[in-house]
Amino acid sequence: MKPLLLAALLLGAATVPAAAEAQQSPNVNQSIAGTRLDLSVTGESTRVPDLAIISAGVLSKAPTAAGAIRDNATRMERVIAALRSAGIAERDIQTNSVSLNPEYVYENNKAPRLTGYTANNTVTIRFRDILNSGKVLDVLVAQGANQINGPNLVIEKPAAALDEARANAVAIARARAEIYARSLGMRVARVVSVTEGGSYYAPPPPPPPAPERDGVVMAMARTQIVPGEQKLQVTLGMVFELQ
Repeated sequence: MKPLLLAALLLGAATVPAAAEAQQSPNVNQSIAGTRLDLSVTGESTRVPDLAIISAGVLSKAPTAAGAIRDNATRMERVIAALRSAGIAERDIQTNSVSLNPEYVYENNKAPRLTGYTANNTVTIRFRDILNSGKVLDVLVAQGANQINGPNLVIEKPAAALDEARANAVAIARARAEIYARSLGMRVARVVSVTEGGSYYAPPPPPPPAPERDGVVMAMARTQIVPGEQKLQVTLGMVFELQ
């Protein structure tokens, strides 16, 4: 009898934590005594971009691979030096790609004929002084850069702007719930749940590279970059109880 009694006691002890855990589990399915109102709203905020991201590079052509690489490296050194002289921090200059490719001429019924090599080196640059970034680009072209792509204007730290959009979304949802309640002769009793459907901050993509003429980008003097304004959005799903 003692072994059976011990086993029964152990079994009863094992079930106590499970029962206690079940009592502590939150009830995720809230009951609504009144009328349920589901709303989906979008809050917005706007900011002026504070960062311009631009890629700049050097495209070199030569009869030999060594000649193309040598010319490319020399001209790229001048471009990097110009960036540093303009006050661009090292952390804001990043090599994007380095490539060397053969160039062929294809003629009918003939094997491809090698005509030379093309070397390309591009860097991604982050300009924190957007209004003066155009002047820097003009200097880069003067120092040998013949490929420029951008700018991509962004907000470096969008968290505060997104929080503002969230607060706006909540205010919109509450005001809209009040409208529904008054129209139905009811009142807003409480907020049942809030779900964030997602935030939206997608800076516009950079434009395609400018066309080349004899390996030199056709750029206008005194390039200007205007930051404008960008919109940030947050979508919320909110459930209200009306009574």
